[in-house]
Order: sequence, then structure tokens, then C-alpha cells
Amino acid sequence: MAGIDGLINLVVFYATLALAVWAFIDAIIRPAAAFVAAGKLTKPGWMAITGIATLVLLWQGPLSFLGLPAVIAAVVYLVDVRPTVRGLPRGNSSW
Repeated sequence: MAGIDGLINLVVFYATLALAVWAFIDAIIRPAAAFVAAGKLTKPGWMAITGIATLVLLWQGPLSFLGLPAVIAAVVYLVDVRPTVRGLPRGNSSW
């Protein structure tokens, strides 16, 4: 049974790490003005949060004391911030 437990831990580790990396990369590619226009925390703030979350998950894993808040931070970005920032039009179009 130890083999199955190890496999589950490995899948959880890589899945949460991929989630945090996705959140970090998405925060990098979004325009900074979109974060302000959406009324969310600034782009550097979300880049720091998701970047630290990624590092914590690499260092300690998702099942550690700091791992769970790191996973929550990445999920909050992807579920709350990303759809709002993504829905805003790009550029200075007046129409």
C-alpha cells in the first residue's frame, strides 16, 4: 500500500505545482493596467504572491504547513482574479 500512497502524493505534488506555475505565468502575461481597472491587487502583488506560492510548493510540497496557503493563493488567483482581468479589453480603445 505504500506504493499507492507515494503515487498519490506525487500526483498531488505535481498537480498543485502546475497550478501555481500556471497562476504565476498568467500573472506575468496580463497587462498591469487590467489589474487596476478590475479593482484587484496590483500586478506586482499578484506576481509576488503566486511566485512565492510556487517556490513554497517546490520547497515544502502542498501537504505542509505553508503548502496549503500556497495552493489556496494560486486557486484564488485563477478563480477570482484571472477571469476578471482576462475579461477586460486590451489597449486604449474608446469603443
